[in-house]
Amino acid sequence: MSHGNQTQQTRLEQLGAYPFARLKSLLAGHAPKQGLAHIDAGAGEPRLPLPAFVAETVATNLGGLSRYPSTSGNDVLREAIAAWLMRRYGLPQIDAATQVLSANGTREALFAIAHALINPEADIKPWAMMPNPMYQIYLGAAITAGAHPYFMPCTAANGFEPDLDAIPADVWANTALVYVCSPSNPTGWVADHNYFTRLLALADEHDFYIVSDECYSEIYWHEKPVGLLQVAAALGRNDYARCLVMNSLSKRSALPGMRSGLIAGDAALISRFAKLRSYTGPATPLPLQHVAAAAWSDETHVEQHLAIYRQSLQAFFDNYGKGQPPAGSFFIWLPVENDEAFAIAAYEQQAITLLPGSYLSADDHTGSNPGAGYVRVALVDGPDKAAELGRRLRAVSI
Repeated sequence: MSHGNQTQQTRLEQLGAYPFARLKSLLAGHAPKQGLAHIDAGAGEPRLPLPAFVAETVATNLGGLSRYPSTSGNDVLREAIAAWLMRRYGLPQIDAATQVLSANGTREALFAIAHALINPEADIKPWAMMPNPMYQIYLGAAITAGAHPYFMPCTAANGFEPDLDAIPADVWANTALVYVCSPSNPTGWVADHNYFTRLLALADEHDFYIVSDECYSEIYWHEKPVGLLQVAAALGRNDYARCLVMNSLSKRSALPGMRSGLIAGDAALISRFAKLRSYTGPATPLPLQHVAAAAWSDETHVEQHLAIYRQSLQAFFDNYGKGQPPAGSFFIWLPVENDEAFAIAAYEQQAITLLPGSYLSADDHTGSNPGAGYVRVALVDGPDKAAELGRRLRAVSI
């Protein structure tokens, strides 16, 4: 085996089991309470009715299955994405040809972008910053791309906001990219104009890139979350220098099985990423690209989904009896005494599957895990199930 292969294998071996594999192992040997219908509140998989236009659009464009799709996305889709970004965020301009790509779901894009932006052969191994807890793809991307992950603890004490002031100057100086997740999976924190403004100033000062995961942008309690490109444009940065955003139809349109999303921002970074993706080939089938274009062009179904999520959040807390809805996302970041013990108890006592918070976090430099003592509850089945979840979880004891 060559030295290069050994190095790559070592990076891969640094990754632990994925959270849902860990959850499967945790619950192995435990049985859900008999007589209760199982509720899966572990996965963030929206289970709402398909928007009406989906079936017809697929049928009309089935001929596309006989052609290879472009990894960049066809013109119709990219133009629909650009138009949505301008409507949603009030952007003065965005060029569909040079500043937009289609994503085969944002999971692959959030992972692969680190490989396009991080130099694994740098004299000093660079940092890739990420919130902690996090979407675990950020961690896997940083390690396999040859960076050091730098964890930004998000706790109740700091309002679950990654603390930019807590980062040492020498870390900023050797940072390649920063992942932002707003609204946050799993905490529900939402970045404001000031947060993105400060981060952009730091990016200019220390020469790094910002990758903003905005997949939950259309699921919020009160105010529409701001986006990175929106703040950049407000600052006069219409070239979106150093900025990439990613968003998805999985959450916005409740179409997780479509594997379709967007990548947008700095044209130089888009070109760089497009080159990588032309080799890896993550293309969405052409019929589904047409469905995606229709989805980005329609707000009626999005408004209907938002109403359901808000009703679900209200129903959960009305029945759980304490706490309040997050600013964004459909996740409840629920404090418990012991996250693994609570997940087992919820499964055995109430036939509910939850994800322990420590599985979505990593031990920081102090050895503490900011996700320990929380479980993530996904409200993805509508208000009636959310109400039942609240009632059943209130009855769990450990």
